[in-house]
Amino acid sequence: MSPALITVKLKGKHLSSSNLLSLKEQLESATAVVLGPGLGLHSETKEATKEILEQLEKTRTPLLLDADGLKAFAEFKRKLDCPLVLTPHTREYEILTGNALSNNLEEKAQEVQKMARKLGATILLKGPVDVVSNGVAVKFNFTGNPGMTVGGTGDVLSGVVGGLLAMGADSFSAAIAGAFINGAAGDFVAVEKGHHILPTDLLEWIPHVMDDPMCHLEVRLNQF
Repeated sequence: MSPALITVKLKGKHLSSSNLLSLKEQLESATAVVLGPGLGLHSETKEATKEILEQLEKTRTPLLLDADGLKAFAEFKRKLDCPLVLTPHTREYEILTGNALSNNLEEKAQEVQKMARKLGATILLKGPVDVVSNGVAVKFNFTGNPGMTVGGTGDVLSGVVGGLLAMGADSFSAAIAGAFINGAAGDFVAVEKGHHILPTDLLEWIPHVMDDPMCHLEVRLNQF
């Protein structure tokens, strides 16, 4: 799909336990893993997901679960012995936990905090206002706009948070910073072209948001 991506060729039409030997070296050497986007929900894939998580626990490798990875995790969810970030939107959260979310932001935050504590994870609940909790503290992120409800922007968010985890950030800090950076990039795209945003548009702005403190100030001012 992109000449910039480095891929590992796997046999079969979808991820299964038979692929894990081919992934062993990558999983053992990884400084962080993002699992879920585009994964699929085949029964063999869900079993492979469980085995990958068990392998990552052995090395305590930071892990981010999104999309289909969250849905697979929902079937055997438990505290993992590795740093864990979960990035559901509202429907994925309800599938993951079995709990409906209130429209009230404070009540929503309390629910996310309670579940994060139960799972020993950081949860980044995506929405008009992102709610991030590690089970102790709660943070809200107000960057982002309705144009980002297109498919793929959540995958970019997962990549940003995963990259920060790989750089050594703790789960909570990575989730907070990733939510801000991804949303701020989307806000700058919206200023440029309106709410006709593609996920790839965010990639152009992410480095600027991360490197330029004035970007942070401008985005904050635009919130008021």
